[in-house]
Amino acid sequence: MTTIKRSTALFAASAAVLSLAAPLTTASATTAGTAGPPRPDWTKCEGTGLDPRLKCATIEVPMDYADPNGRKITLAVSRIPAENPRTRRGALFMIPGGPGGGSLDQPSDKGQNLPQEVRDTYDLIGFDPRGYGRSTPVSCDVERGDLARTKLLPWPAPDGSVTESMATARRMSQACARNGGRLMRHISTANEARDLDRIRAALGERRISAWGVSYGTYVGAVYNELFPHRTDRFVLDSNNNPDHLRGPRAWIAAFEAGAEDTFPGFARWASRPGNPARVAGTAAGVRRLFLRLAARLDREPLPWPGAAPEELNGNVFRQLMLDSLYDPDDYPALAQLMLAAQKGAVPPAPQAPPEPVLQNATAVSAATLCNDVAWPTSAAGYEQGVAESRAEFPLTAGMPRNAAMCAAWPHTPKEPAVRITDRGPSTVLMTQNRRDVATPLSGALELREALGRRAVMVTVDSTGHEAYLANGNACGDRTVTHFLVTGERPARDIVCD
Repeated sequence: MTTIKRSTALFAASAAVLSLAAPLTTASATTAGTAGPPRPDWTKCEGTGLDPRLKCATIEVPMDYADPNGRKITLAVSRIPAENPRTRRGALFMIPGGPGGGSLDQPSDKGQNLPQEVRDTYDLIGFDPRGYGRSTPVSCDVERGDLARTKLLPWPAPDGSVTESMATARRMSQACARNGGRLMRHISTANEARDLDRIRAALGERRISAWGVSYGTYVGAVYNELFPHRTDRFVLDSNNNPDHLRGPRAWIAAFEAGAEDTFPGFARWASRPGNPARVAGTAAGVRRLFLRLAARLDREPLPWPGAAPEELNGNVFRQLMLDSLYDPDDYPALAQLMLAAQKGAVPPAPQAPPEPVLQNATAVSAATLCNDVAWPTSAAGYEQGVAESRAEFPLTAGMPRNAAMCAAWPHTPKEPAVRITDRGPSTVLMTQNRRDVATPLSGALELREALGRRAVMVTVDSTGHEAYLANGNACGDRTVTHFLVTGERPARDIVCD
């Protein structure tokens, strides 16, 4: 899928607390471990092109873990059994990114890229998180225009004003309160972790292993905190800042550093002699041209029929830049966009996913982002943050500190966010690219510090979002595979050049 096509869905349709003062701590872990749901009834999965070994089931879990005997919801779960029963160790949960994404089909596709020895060792487990996909779904039924990526990750006005962003936040939050139903109040990272433990119990596993990617690293870290003795081998790949006070605000703020970390690599590529998509003679020239084009599109947007929104303005241009930096394979799309914009033209309009898919993903994203922690509500505070960000990080023009939907969320979090600590068994291997636009190294180092002796970190000298078997390298991939198969980690943090 091209960058431009992906940009309409990324993050919204995949697209960043123990001391647990939460009312559901040890008791909830014990309950989930000893009184879990019945074993799954595996049947053929819906969809085309799936591995015929992939089977699906649904599992009932409480909508509200504070009321375990109350209303139930269903989780959709999938499995491909370990390929060598003699060497099977257990279940490897594939924890998806997002929030607003699922992994139900991943054992059939992404999972088949795992080395044979990993597939021999584990049942591969996918799932749709609560509220998403083929689990009990939610939708806010927001206005169609509010499904644009630049609304969920809102950009300030060209002059830095957040007035329109605050109005969008109120409009979308009111739609979620009006149309989202009771389940919207119970979608959170902590509840996703509790759901994982219910799945574990239903599978009959004493412990689970996991491969969590992007937002899934935070889910994995929270599971590790709530259920430390249920963890076996956890790989956290492309890691979120675990700040339990700012929560998702820290993940979105990370785009400032992520863009500055990764844009220079694009600029060097786009200025290379002989490159058919060369946009300037030097890397510095590529950066100047990008900023100049963004400013021009702020003033004079280009009509873009069929796109969402139907114009290429400065902020859409900037968002497409961020999306292109997720993977160096998408550099040509960004270069071609810059060349087209320079001539006053636009590429073909991207094809968005079906509206119900976007509505569902947007609702789950919003619920998670807004229910995990309380967000500030002062427009003046956001305007100050935007002004500071615009001055220091011109590529992202203030978006990472802007007012998102959560600035007007009508509910307060039901429990404090889970604080990630260094207390518990040492079962985590972190893997992280040096240059990652969405989950930069600086945020991964925050998680590494929080986990302390519980983790070892492999830093890979690569560019892109996702490290293991994606934008990593042979050293990093080999280290992660060895850990999954043998349980052995490096004695200390390492760098794979």
